[in-house]
Amino acid sequence: MSFPLANKLYPANHKTTFVLDHTPYFGISCENPIEFEFLKSRTPGFIPMNPISKSLWTSSVESAIEYCRIVWDLFPQGKLVRFIASDTVAHILNTWSAAQQNLTHIMNGMSLIGVPPPPPPIRAVSTPLDHTVLHGLRAAIEALSEPTDLQLEKMKTAGDNMKILNNTRVICITSARDNESMKRLEDIFLTVLNQQNKLSATSDKLLPIHHCHLVIINTFPINIESQVNNHPAKNLSQILTTEVHSIKAPQIPNKLSSLILEHYDLASTTVTGIPMKEEQNASSSANYDVEIFHASSAHTAILKGNASDSAAIRTVKDGMEYETTTLKWCTPRGMTGSELQNCTSMHRITPVDVNSRPSLCLINFLLNGRSVMLEMPRKAGGKITSHLLAAHGGEIFIHTLCTARSVLEDPPSISEGCGGRVTDYRITDFGLLIKQNTLLPIKVKNNEETEQPIQKMKTRLNRMTKYWPMTISSTFIFNLKNYFDPLPTLITKDKITDEEVFQCKKVIYNLISLESKMEPLHPLNSGQRMKSQKREEQYKAMWNELETLVKNNLHSDNHRSVYTCLLECHKFNFDEDKISDKVELDEALHQLDNIGPGKPDSDIQRASVIRATTDSPMSPPPLTSIAPPVSKNASSNKNSGIYNNQKSLLDIFMAQEKVKTRPEFTGRQGDSLTWKLYPNLKTDDRGPRENMEVE
Repeated sequence: MSFPLANKLYPANHKTTFVLDHTPYFGISCENPIEFEFLKSRTPGFIPMNPISKSLWTSSVESAIEYCRIVWDLFPQGKLVRFIASDTVAHILNTWSAAQQNLTHIMNGMSLIGVPPPPPPIRAVSTPLDHTVLHGLRAAIEALSEPTDLQLEKMKTAGDNMKILNNTRVICITSARDNESMKRLEDIFLTVLNQQNKLSATSDKLLPIHHCHLVIINTFPINIESQVNNHPAKNLSQILTTEVHSIKAPQIPNKLSSLILEHYDLASTTVTGIPMKEEQNASSSANYDVEIFHASSAHTAILKGNASDSAAIRTVKDGMEYETTTLKWCTPRGMTGSELQNCTSMHRITPVDVNSRPSLCLINFLLNGRSVMLEMPRKAGGKITSHLLAAHGGEIFIHTLCTARSVLEDPPSISEGCGGRVTDYRITDFGLLIKQNTLLPIKVKNNEETEQPIQKMKTRLNRMTKYWPMTISSTFIFNLKNYFDPLPTLITKDKITDEEVFQCKKVIYNLISLESKMEPLHPLNSGQRMKSQKREEQYKAMWNELETLVKNNLHSDNHRSVYTCLLECHKFNFDEDKISDKVELDEALHQLDNIGPGKPDSDIQRASVIRATTDSPMSPPPLTSIAPPVSKNASSNKNSGIYNNQKSLLDIFMAQEKVKTRPEFTGRQGDSLTWKLYPNLKTDDRGPRENMEVE
């Protein structure tokens, strides 16, 4: 059950009132016989004792008392419960005083009022309205308007603007004839509640009831079919929520056990496999189970873990409506409860069946200073120690142990994956990616710049990671950098130049040349094993991944030009056994001769291409960074190439200057050769340098 913030600050379980029906009807039997004869051997003439049966009143009182025992065991302070019995008048058994919030005071009050009165004789003058539960409900509303000591303290410390919410709960155990009678009971309760709020508004000693949760348990003997139907919680008004549970009298304890988990945000844990010696044979032992209640937050850590492991330990309790978490007893290793453990939370516990022998043995074992570890089995095998039971100052607590890595341990290796398995992460490439996208603090000028630097960086990071395999085994082209460089680096840029387009296309044609010769693709690291040893499958995986990389980086027209070249040079159809649809080597060389940055008809790069397509993989890389000089002889003489054309150092430098993408320094532009350096040196607001991109 989820608790909103208002309910956590002012919970309804701070003030709970039990209204028990003490009318003559509750003096009848539950018709659930209990055998009272325990002797196995019977002598001749032995007269067995007749079975006994509890009354509706006894079942109601025992269930309500057990409800209070659990509440007061887990919450010694702050959770108050009052008892009211109703027949011809309302019998108030205790107040909100802490001195009267104990089982001894309640049991003494129950003994004073006694069992329900007998039904009046037929000739009596009294009417059925004399005995009714309405007297108790009216007294319960009046009691809920009385402030508790905690509320009085909050009222003194709170300011005038702070509102103290009075959220309450009423649990009424009664018996109605049909649904109409139950509906009238709810309507009368709402009417009395509104009247009491009007009275409280004019009084300084009373608190208005901001919200009341009315829980009605309609009970009856097991040999009677009730005409009252259950209905879940519904809002009769903004200040009243009601729900009805129609159950047989022997099932009242089970119903209240389910309701208390919801009312106080509790959880159930079953400690299984507790070794215990038998009473009849001390030399043998058997395993027993003990169920305990505690705060639900003790299970938060294990429920947030593996879903399959959590589902395996959570089962519905037999005969109940709630789930219990089963944890296995771990044999104590001689440590005491005073020893420190790495715990994340600690909560009080209480046994569900407090009078059973297994519960008594477990409680006494813990109160003697011993501690017990609880293990959670894992579906995949193995187990993990998740909780610890230990006593402190005469009270028993469940400790939630830290199941994750401790801060005192060494951090895991970067190559360690889920479950401790070693993975083949691309650690080196990831480090390079971090360096390329390192953020630095800068000051932005107050101009009309639409996109902030942080948005630019997010866009850049998103562009560079559109296709970025995490592990070495999940990629092919990033393991063959000697064949693909510099295409993976260039294709992720926001803009690429004609020279860079030429380099990307050259990589594609070189791959086509290698495939036509069916040369195997060897990774840069000779010790790295590829996914498949067949060359056709290697090229098939290579082309598919290359198409995915280029397709995810269509940022500009030049990027699309590279993608178009890839589609034209290689048709992606692997259904046929033969690779017959690819462009031949001669056609690739012919298209390569016709491209170039700014010179589509030149043949000056042919010698370099032939060298790149015919050399072995261990040959030195060709000189692709030197662009051909722009001259009339190059355009007129088509047989000239990079190796037979005479170039000076000035020609090479001027050719590189023409393809530069960076802006020229302002001092070198125009007639003036002077320029003021660092004009914003003495200003407070310094903006980032524009057109700067680290690759």
